[in-house]
Amino acid sequence: MTDRSNMTEQDLATEKKRLWWHSRRGMLELDVLLLPFLEEVYDDLSEEDKARYRNLLDVEDPELFKWFMQKEKPSDPDHRAIVEIILARVQPE
Repeated sequence: MTDRSNMTEQDLATEKKRLWWHSRRGMLELDVLLLPFLEEVYDDLSEEDKARYRNLLDVEDPELFKWFMQKEKPSDPDHRAIVEIILARVQPE
């Protein structure tokens, strides 16, 4: 995990842009979940959850689609945690 405590504002802005491009996926269903989450929620996440989100972006689209459509649950606990956070945002109780 990257030590983000020493990052300048410019570094953080550059990272956010990179994350925005990585959050754009090949499926509209994923774009409508991930891009607003990045723009509206990401900055308020704990460092641990930010790391989970960054790691989630390495997962292939078909796998993400199954998780977000709730056809399957991620076996990795970190992936499961961030998927649940994202889903809770769009499906409040």
